[in-house]
Amino acid sequence: MFVSIVIIGFSVLLFLYWFRYTCLLILSTKTTKDYTAHVAQVNRLEFPVIQSCLQGVMQQDGMDALQSSLGRDYRLLTGLLRHAAHFQLGAVTVEQRMLMVDYHAMRMWYSVARRLAKPDHARQALEEMTDIVAHFANAMGERSAAGARS
Repeated sequence: MFVSIVIIGFSVLLFLYWFRYTCLLILSTKTTKDYTAHVAQVNRLEFPVIQSCLQGVMQQDGMDALQSSLGRDYRLLTGLLRHAAHFQLGAVTVEQRMLMVDYHAMRMWYSVARRLAKPDHARQALEEMTDIVAHFANAMGERSAAGARS
């Protein structure tokens, strides 16, 4: 019984490690053309400003406002990606679904780090959430460019 619990625990830890590594690997890939700025401008998204704000030292209240704005951008972009799937501009990919799960995990980690007074950990969670939103903006730009070419 004890051995089974250890094996299950070790398997869960390996899965979580693989999941985090894969998400970070997806976020580190770059496309040939970056549509992020254009999509942010057209849709009046705030994540480029949030990225620049996160580079400086922030107070907790400021990070909460950034997290709220980032949540708005995330909901808008995931809604656009899902809506685009209905018009055959490409389905939501496995990688995008993984990043959606990672976004929610980072949102929870941000809440925990904020409550434990760990501002560096909270800022890192916000940075990763911002990278995920930027990835979705770029994916939306790629889809709209591909749809325009068709």
